[in-house]
Amino acid sequence: MADEPAPIDNAINGALYRGAEEATFSGALSFMRRRYTKDPHGADVAVWGVPFDGATSYRPGARFGPQAIRRASAIFDGDPQYPSRMDPFARLAVVDCGDCVLPRGVAPDAPAAIERQARSLLETGAHLVTLGGDHFITLPLLRAHVDRHGPLALVQFDAHQDTWDDGEGAITHGSFVPAAVREGLIDPAHSIQIGVRTVAPRDCGLAILDGDACADKGGAAIAAEIIARVGKRPAYLTFDIDGLDPAFAPGTGTPVAGGLSSAQALGALWALRGLDWRGMDVVEVSPPYDHADVTAIAAASIVQRYLQILAARTG
Repeated sequence: MADEPAPIDNAINGALYRGAEEATFSGALSFMRRRYTKDPHGADVAVWGVPFDGATSYRPGARFGPQAIRRASAIFDGDPQYPSRMDPFARLAVVDCGDCVLPRGVAPDAPAAIERQARSLLETGAHLVTLGGDHFITLPLLRAHVDRHGPLALVQFDAHQDTWDDGEGAITHGSFVPAAVREGLIDPAHSIQIGVRTVAPRDCGLAILDGDACADKGGAAIAAEIIARVGKRPAYLTFDIDGLDPAFAPGTGTPVAGGLSSAQALGALWALRGLDWRGMDVVEVSPPYDHADVTAIAAASIVQRYLQILAARTG
C-alpha cells in the first residue's frame, strides 16, 4: 500500500512562505490559510482580529466580523492573485495572530487592551493588518501605530464621517475621528474620507470625497484625489465596509444606499500602491445581516489586495 501524503493544514504547520495546498473548503480558517501564531517575530505582516462591537449605535454583530472575513478569505489562497498576477506569499511572510483578547462584559478597559496588544505586535517589526470589529477600534489602533510611526495621514473609506461628538467624553464607532484629531494621531491636512453620504455636525479638517463625487469616477480617478491629498506622508488605511453600497456589502450595522461598488473600491486601492502605508484595518462587517458571505468576501478582497500592495513594494 502506497504511503498516504502527510497532512499539511497550512494554518497549523505550513511554511511562512508559499501558498497552502489543502482544499479551500477544508482545514483551519486562518486568514488566507496563513500560519497561526501569537508570535509574529520573523514575519513581515501580522493579520489579527479585534472582535469588538460594544460601541455600535445601531445594529450590533461586528464582533463576528473577523471569523467571517477569515472564512471568506480561504478561496483566495493557492493561486496567483489578481491584479498583480503574483503569489504575494512568495515575497511576503504573513501570519495570522488570532484575535485580540478582550475583557468580558461591560468593558471600559477594552480600548487599552486593544492598544496594548496592537503595540506588542508592532514592536516585533511586523506590519499590522486588523480585521474588525466596529469602527471604534481604529482609535486604539491609531494610538499604537502613531507610537511607532508618528502622526499619520488617514485614508478613510466610509459612508459616515465619524465626527459625531457628544462632548461628554464618550467615544463610539461614529466619533473616533475628533478624538484622533485632538490627540494629534492624524494630520487632517493630509487626510481624506471617501464615499461619505451622510451629514455630520463637523468635518474636523479632513478632505471629503463624497458619494456623489465618486459616482461617476473609476478607481484610478478616485485614487488620484487621495494621492493629491496624502502626498508622501506615512498613511493609515481604515476601510469601513459600509463605504460600499449595500448591494455589495449588505452585512453591516449602518448601511447607506448610494455607495461605491466593489470594483471602484478595489480599483482605487490598487492605484494607491505607491502610498507609504504603515497599517490598515477593515471594519463593520456584521455577518448576521450578510447574505451568502457577500460582505465578508468584499472585506477579504480588500485585505487580499492590500497584501498584494505590500508584496509588490518588496521589489
